[in-house]
Amino acid sequence: MRKRRITVLACTALVLFGATGGQSAADGDPRLLPRQQVSRQQYDILLAQCRYAGNGAAARRRCEARVAERYRVGRRNPNLDCRRYAGVTVCGELELTRAERACVTDSVAKGMSRRRAEVECYVYR
Repeated sequence: MRKRRITVLACTALVLFGATGGQSAADGDPRLLPRQQVSRQQYDILLAQCRYAGNGAAARRRCEARVAERYRVGRRNPNLDCRRYAGVTVCGELELTRAERACVTDSVAKGMSRRRAEVECYVYR
């Protein structure tokens, strides 16, 4: 009986592992993590910042899909990293293009804080 239980558990684990493409939440795949609860205002900021994402409408749609995957409206999240520079508010981790990352590196080398450089390069690049 004990051997059968172990076999069933092992098979279940293999099926689950295969269903997630061999990924686990510990691997950092955001699709496997629970969505963070944020306020309506925070959610609206996350969606609004998608207008600056990458190049074109496809990049904006991908950004909006990531927001929907990672966040849900509920109570305000005091741990969500929000900042405002140059009249633009952004929240969360910004997914920067290669050019935007180069801009951040250059701006930081010239003395700008990394947080500010990320926002300015994301918005104006």
